[in-house]
Amino acid sequence: MSRTTEEWEAAVQAKIDEVLADTSTTNYAPEISTADKSFALTIDHTLLKPDATPDQVDKLCDEAVKYSFKSCCVNGANVKQVADRLKDSKCVPCVVVGFPLGAMTSQAKAWETEDACKNGAKEIDMVINIGLLKSKQYGAYYDDIHAVVKAASNHAIVKVIIETVFLSAEEKIAGSFIAAEAGAKFVKTCTGFSGGAASAADVRLMKKTIAYKQGVKVKASAGVRTFEKCLGMLQAGAERIGTSSGTAIMEKSEVQAGTY
Repeated sequence: MSRTTEEWEAAVQAKIDEVLADTSTTNYAPEISTADKSFALTIDHTLLKPDATPDQVDKLCDEAVKYSFKSCCVNGANVKQVADRLKDSKCVPCVVVGFPLGAMTSQAKAWETEDACKNGAKEIDMVINIGLLKSKQYGAYYDDIHAVVKAASNHAIVKVIIETVFLSAEEKIAGSFIAAEAGAKFVKTCTGFSGGAASAADVRLMKKTIAYKQGVKVKASAGVRTFEKCLGMLQAGAERIGTSSGTAIMEKSEVQAGTY
């Protein structure tokens, strides 16, 4: 969507005013437990450590299949292994792009996306260029995201990590709004690599921001390590959870239910 600087500034300010004026507190997940199949399908089972080994990646995939998680989220170097391991399951390969800083060129992010898709990625979690957002270079910020969306077209959906730890409320709204305008299917809280963590307040703010755009959702990630924390994010409006603790969450619930 081609907009002038003035048009972007006006659109962003209108969205900021609208969202900050909305004091509603809808509970989006009043009743859910780990026994619900729908809960497992909110989990992106994640392994992004720089020292992840092939055996650990295989284990991640096997856990995801066992508990029917939505995806396995890994670095690009591991995506072909994940795609091969998951080929007979409903779990999908998810790859991070521009991770964890988001400070490379749009062309580099687009190439990384194309490469990930060639190797089997069905979902792309990209990191924004935080400096562009904070300096209100909204057109360039839009173009950076749209380059990835275009590169993923017909192959994978795109989730945009706005890295809330660095942003004011107004910047979180601006970042989420423009990501939705650029064609993202999710806006996501954090990488977890720069400190901070997802919060229910941020999820709710992001949910209000993107609610106008049909099909766009919120993913909560970073520091979500218990079912109670997952539940809080889902109640605030998240529809996907990024966590490396998915197995621990499910195993704890099985122990409490007397499965073991």
